[in-house]
Amino acid sequence: MVVVRETVGANKPDEILVPSGKAVAKLPDGREVEVRQESWEFIGDMHIRFVFDQPQTMIGATPADFERLKLTNVDQALELALANVRRVYGKPVASPWTAGVMAVHGQSPDLDSTYILDRDFWRSQHKEHPEGLVVAVPKRGGLLYAPLSDGAAVDGLKRGIGALHASSGQLRVSSALYLFKDDKWSIFQSPTAQ
Repeated sequence: MVVVRETVGANKPDEILVPSGKAVAKLPDGREVEVRQESWEFIGDMHIRFVFDQPQTMIGATPADFERLKLTNVDQALELALANVRRVYGKPVASPWTAGVMAVHGQSPDLDSTYILDRDFWRSQHKEHPEGLVVAVPKRGGLLYAPLSDGAAVDGLKRGIGALHASSGQLRVSSALYLFKDDKWSIFQSPTAQ
């Protein structure tokens, strides 16, 4: 599967996936070790991480896992991971949230933010709103959007994203707003300084 997580202090201007490289993990005995996980910088202050879903946790995928699964590039991995998310947790569904803003969710709130990667979902929403969609991913269980043409809803997202993100503690994802238009993502409002 794939999850979306925060990259504190980042403001990547485009959606071209760039390998994040190595990370440091702290062992139970306090030692720190370098690990390589399949993690990629996405856009704004977000990155994606490939994981294996376990009953109580998610285990990070490694380059060796990609080799074992015969995944030769990130696009193949993303396609497989999203298919698995949809199979296990359902396709994304949009429902009214507040003041013209829509909430996107599946069957596991912890993975709602992952649906920002479901381009088929965003294409279908974009057909109804060709002017574009302003999207917020403040926390793992919070994926919100409003049509760009709905000025009041967009203003609400602009005013509220900082507080939604800040109040999400360990579950926060992004303090930015994104625009989905013409089948691509761009920064609509930059992440707040951390």
